[in-house]
Amino acid sequence: MPVIPRSTYYDRNYRQSEALIRARRPYLIKNALTGLSLFCFAVGVYSFTINAVAQDEFEDVIVPDKPVQSAHAPNASSNKMAGSAS
Repeated sequence: MPVIPRSTYYDRNYRQSEALIRARRPYLIKNALTGLSLFCFAVGVYSFTINAVAQDEFEDVIVPDKPVQSAHAPNASSNKMAGSAS
């Protein structure tokens, strides 16, 4: 049965010890601000992109009419007969 190696930063119930909390305390504000700024940047890029795409109305694009079917369309069965050598 594999056993997770014990760390001095976690107690026997794998909760953070006081030493780990003290070691992480100086970085808590910096990490929170970095995470918040990355989140805001991602939301800003997403909202800008959605806003830019939503403005395009495609009025300058010419949509072609429905293609016209010719009156004499080749029949698949007649092409088979014409191509056979018998």
